[in-house]
Amino acid sequence: MQEKDLDERLLSHLSANISSDLPLRKWLHAWLLDPHIEGNHHKSVDKWIGLLIVANLFALIFEHVPAIYEPYEAFFHYFDIVSVAIFSIEYLLRLYLAPEDEEFKKKRFARTSYVTSPFAIIDLLSILPFFLQAFIAIDLRFLRLLRLLRILKLFRVLIPAIKEFIAVNRGRTFRQKVHAVVFPSEYGGELHAMFDTFIVIWVIISVLAVILESVHSIHYLLNLEFLILDAVAVSIFTVEYCLRLYCCVEEPGYQKAISGRLRLAKSPSAIIDLLAIAPFFLEVFLHHLFDLRFMRVFRLLRLLKLTRYTGATKSLSQVIVREWPVMAASAFIMLLLVVMTASLGYLFEHEAQPDKFENIPQSIYWAVITLASVGYGDISPVTPAGRAMTIVLALIGIGIFAIPAALLSAAFADQLKSDRDALVNAIYEMLADGSIDDEEAAFIKAESKRLHLSDTDLQRLIQKAKRERELMDDVSVLPLHKIAANPYHALEHYKYLLGQVRQLNLLSNQEALNQAMTKPDQLTESEKQLWRLINRQETPPT
Repeated sequence: MQEKDLDERLLSHLSANISSDLPLRKWLHAWLLDPHIEGNHHKSVDKWIGLLIVANLFALIFEHVPAIYEPYEAFFHYFDIVSVAIFSIEYLLRLYLAPEDEEFKKKRFARTSYVTSPFAIIDLLSILPFFLQAFIAIDLRFLRLLRLLRILKLFRVLIPAIKEFIAVNRGRTFRQKVHAVVFPSEYGGELHAMFDTFIVIWVIISVLAVILESVHSIHYLLNLEFLILDAVAVSIFTVEYCLRLYCCVEEPGYQKAISGRLRLAKSPSAIIDLLAIAPFFLEVFLHHLFDLRFMRVFRLLRLLKLTRYTGATKSLSQVIVREWPVMAASAFIMLLLVVMTASLGYLFEHEAQPDKFENIPQSIYWAVITLASVGYGDISPVTPAGRAMTIVLALIGIGIFAIPAALLSAAFADQLKSDRDALVNAIYEMLADGSIDDEEAAFIKAESKRLHLSDTDLQRLIQKAKRERELMDDVSVLPLHKIAANPYHALEHYKYLLGQVRQLNLLSNQEALNQAMTKPDQLTESEKQLWRLINRQETPPT
């Protein structure tokens, strides 16, 4: 029964434990809108509604660019219909579930109170222009500007996060509050997650803008929009960079005012942040001295900012550091083979093709292409010796150049397995006290997300940790060296063995056993004395 209770408590932290016997309205509210139930769909609903709001904002902007809007007018129309349908369903759902909402259920007319609330008014105004245009035969195009109110729907998520942040950080300094927003900590809450999401969205938007800007036809149409977008993105990333430098002294390892900030500025993530904004400022302030337009391509480095928000790069870096000696040896063999191949190619082909095999450095390009089995065909041997050598080297290159990829693949899989084993060990230690608290559950969720574990995988790891914990509780099945490593386990095992000896003494035929003990080479004298002592203690008095 205790194990079953532990399972229920653990599952309640990792997934929603909502009874299917609830009335429909309570059940829907618990699954979709209740922010106090862990593991339900409340956060997913808010996330997808928020993304749809942002998409609507960009659609409204592009509608004012005739070159984009006119060819795809039908697409914009259908996108608006789908958006209004989703927002209408959300509005009606919240209206239906208002009697279950904590803000309105204590009021006499819960749905009336919801309809007159600020968020409900915003929700209604964001869809009202569509329905007015559909049912009223007058020109209401000016009302389409009310669609901008859809961006205000984001405050439904933002305001509760701000209230939670204020409550958690009450009494802390301004710099500590900034640190809680920018850096991960126990004080950040949902507001820190929103800040990270905001930065990630702007990284993706700015990188897409850089890519689309390289298309001449798109750049011609949206030149001004691209300039404004880049200025806004740089402003956001600059503020983020300055905030990180300002509050990094609250982070462990960066406490000193000057040296701590310099240490952060020299860190790889901070260098990436600086390179993400440097091209803009260099071009603005030095364009009259140098032609720095080529630096615009370096704006793509903003994509590296996403490495801060994923554990994949951390795992890959750990793999490279761990396997570096083997990879270095493999790289040396590859380099040696490339140089030898280029030298032989120059030797065999220089006289026949002096323009293509002019020298050994130029032949290195052909050697790499051949050994890597790419074979562009722009440079190829024409002599019999050169072609024969190419066949041999191409076959050798399949194996030699595949070594680093195989090493990285195997090492990456080993690292993920190691990380998952570490998570199992952590869960194993958490189960020692028989319960999983909120902090431990949050750690398990974060690690499972970093390791890209599904709910099924996570449950499998939890069961594995439980089996190991149960195995540890049953000391008798552990190897003797593991029992001896823990004095408490050794004591328990001694008591277990002593109990077995006592049972053997009580259940055996004493007379036959004593006769067997008198035979030579059966027991030592000390073993006989120990047996007699146990026998004397267990024999009931007459």
